[in-house]
Amino acid sequence: MSLEKYRQKRTFSKTPEPTGGKGEDQLLHFVVQKHDASHLHYDFRLEMRGVLKSWAVPKGPSMDPEVKRLAMMVEDHPYNYKGFEGIIPEGNYGAGTVIVWDEGAYEMADAGGADKKQQTKNLLHQLHSGKLKLILKGKKLKGAFALVKAAGRGDNAWLLMKVKDRYALKTDITTKNKSVISGKTIEQIAKNPEKVWKSNRKQTVTKTTAKKAAAPADNHTALLKKGKTAPMPKGIKPMLAAVTSRPFDKEDWLYEIKWDGYRAIGYLNNGKADLFSRNQLSFNEKFSVITAALQQWKVKAVTDGEIVAIDEKGNPDFQALQNYFKHGKSAHLVYYLFDLPWYNGKDLTHLPLEERKAILAEIIPADHDIIRYSNHISGQGTAFYNAAINKGLEGIMAKAAGSHYIMGRRTESWLKIKNSHRMEAIICGYTAGRNSRKHFGAIILGRYEGKELKYIGHTGGGFNDKLLKELFAKFQSLLAPEHPFKTKPQTNMPATWLKPVLVCEVKFAEVTREGILRQPVFMGLREDKKAADEKGIKVVSPPAGKKASSRKKEPGIFLPEEEKQVEIKVDGKLLKFTNLDKLYWPDEGITKRDMINYYAAIADYILPYLKDRPQSLNRFPEGIRGFNFYQKNVEDKVAPWIPTFPYTSESDGETKSFLVCKDRATLLYMANLGCIELNPWHSRIQHPDEPDYCLIDLDPDTNSFNEVIETALVIKDILDEIGASSFVKTSGATGMHILIPLGAKYSFAQSRMLAELIVNIANKRLPDSTSVLRTPAKRKGRIYLDFMQNRQIQTMAVAYSLRPKPGATVSAPLRWEEVKKGLKATDFNIYNMPQRIAEEGDLLKGLLGKGINMKTVLNKLQHLL
Repeated sequence: MSLEKYRQKRTFSKTPEPTGGKGEDQLLHFVVQKHDASHLHYDFRLEMRGVLKSWAVPKGPSMDPEVKRLAMMVEDHPYNYKGFEGIIPEGNYGAGTVIVWDEGAYEMADAGGADKKQQTKNLLHQLHSGKLKLILKGKKLKGAFALVKAAGRGDNAWLLMKVKDRYALKTDITTKNKSVISGKTIEQIAKNPEKVWKSNRKQTVTKTTAKKAAAPADNHTALLKKGKTAPMPKGIKPMLAAVTSRPFDKEDWLYEIKWDGYRAIGYLNNGKADLFSRNQLSFNEKFSVITAALQQWKVKAVTDGEIVAIDEKGNPDFQALQNYFKHGKSAHLVYYLFDLPWYNGKDLTHLPLEERKAILAEIIPADHDIIRYSNHISGQGTAFYNAAINKGLEGIMAKAAGSHYIMGRRTESWLKIKNSHRMEAIICGYTAGRNSRKHFGAIILGRYEGKELKYIGHTGGGFNDKLLKELFAKFQSLLAPEHPFKTKPQTNMPATWLKPVLVCEVKFAEVTREGILRQPVFMGLREDKKAADEKGIKVVSPPAGKKASSRKKEPGIFLPEEEKQVEIKVDGKLLKFTNLDKLYWPDEGITKRDMINYYAAIADYILPYLKDRPQSLNRFPEGIRGFNFYQKNVEDKVAPWIPTFPYTSESDGETKSFLVCKDRATLLYMANLGCIELNPWHSRIQHPDEPDYCLIDLDPDTNSFNEVIETALVIKDILDEIGASSFVKTSGATGMHILIPLGAKYSFAQSRMLAELIVNIANKRLPDSTSVLRTPAKRKGRIYLDFMQNRQIQTMAVAYSLRPKPGATVSAPLRWEEVKKGLKATDFNIYNMPQRIAEEGDLLKGLLGKGINMKTVLNKLQHLL
């Protein structure tokens, strides 16, 4: 496929647009770029055989299956265009502003497990036949789509349309108008023409247009003349970075990915190559594949970079790197180069970093599978950091563009900004194992504050039997008679102390005010680092300049961390959020602010199951360890703008005014009241006596969650046998909820009858592990198949609701394929649910649809009774 037309239309010395590139993983990628040129439009691009097949979509894509969008096929674009965001200068083809509106992987609708090569072949056949059937896995566009040639509108006219599935929406998806890379709107990008998108052009062009691996830096002769004539140095100790706590934006700084690997210095001498660790240990044997690649690069140079193992998506995989290092297991290794202290007889350490990188970009082998240039952006540290964290990367590096290379020194000209939930720690001891745990139970962790080693917690997570055995053997040569801290920490089992020399990496949920890690998990040893190197490292403030954004814990957070009380307008209503620092989950360090921010982040997904439903408020003003109380009647007890619904109970004849959730403002108002969990009716105020769904609640006694799963699958079999659609979610506690859509067409009595018939069949199939008896004493040791929840004003913890349980678990919708042995309710919590939603979408979509045909289902049930 040719890029000739693309190149003919552009003068690359005048536009920052990419010229080439190729996909390096086994996924097919798509991108949608919003382009404000002579007219505003969207460019829909699909990776096929190394290029991006492209269509201009004037009105943008739609998630409504009834809407067809005209898509005009245009020239192929280079693969690297999928990451292009910025400003095409006036006078150039397509002049205007571009943002990456959406991106992700895609596949054929009927891929059937075909690999990338086979899918590409089939896609090209579909393209030539005039009908593409696709599954998009973007951040905005999800599910099945079709791209079909439009008859009678010319050769280039196609129609882009959504295929009806669970992701289909009636709402206009283009109202989500921010870039998925920078988080900025097209208007915000347009206001900053001097920003990174132009400055990043230089490295992209020089790298992709390099003719030969050993091509001299002809374009940088003047830069090389600045270098001092010197012989190739030996024993270089790499320049080190200080640490800062948050990202910042500064024009004269460069921002790179912080690669999760081993730092390595390369010495290249026209076909000879040596590779050393930061501590002068030879990597020649351990990473012979990289040494061999460097030997093919016929230059004289000293390189500084990071050895990384990358997964099939192109992301760093530190565990795979460790497995390669220790056990020789296969891994795709890459040597990412980010500096050039010496080249071709010239000492470059006193040149500015941006000039050293310019030379490096010119001489590095083009499109090499192992030796790669670590690119950077300029000025936009905050957006770059957020993008890196959203992709699951370790963090970013910030480097002053004018910084010199200072060997062996840790300076504030280079700063590392790590994911706030990962850190390096020192292993200071271990505790005895409990029950059948062999070798040890947990490692005891420390971290230097200045020169003082402080206890930061312990972890028993992240180990398998093999790793326990290996580490235990390593510990035996490091035994110490005393602990290394000022004050001996308390441990839950007897401790054995070690010399504090081993460095490891851990991930964790939070850090308490006392500096203790919550829920730390061992990620691996950092055998390339020494504990002594960690002494004296201090966290420095970001350099002055454009005001740094405060780091938010998750995308969507809107309550600032600095304030204990905040007033914010939501949906036109002024909400006052109070006591934001109060610990709602003390063991996890989760505050009321964190809880409210969670609900703000997932509002679009939880609201469909709350809207127009009266609520039974379960309030925890002091968090999960304090008292709680239910509040049903809110008459004269809530803000005057809060809607209420009067309802007279059949049981006691009393009329109560229930709070009705209408929108985001109501949701966050309830959260501020201390409603950790949200409990709506099964019906809406428009039809209070006709539920939207039938609920089967699996309520275990002392049963394991695997037994709950077994029961859920038996009920799923029954529902499949009678042709009833169903949805499933964890309760967020110990049970599961199975939901059958009714479409608000039947009474609660009919819903209850349906549930009772189904659970009685399930009980007959599982008589030893389930029960339908209401009295707890009569069902000990068995799972209660509760059908009695199908009554007026009954509630359940809504999908995506937090639960007042340890770990801040969430009632999580599931795909039925996920319901299998090994699943745990604790797998879903406040930390990972927003990301799961972003990846999976709403797994309950369809629950509020037209529902089953009760008569048909009951007729089929008769045959099972």
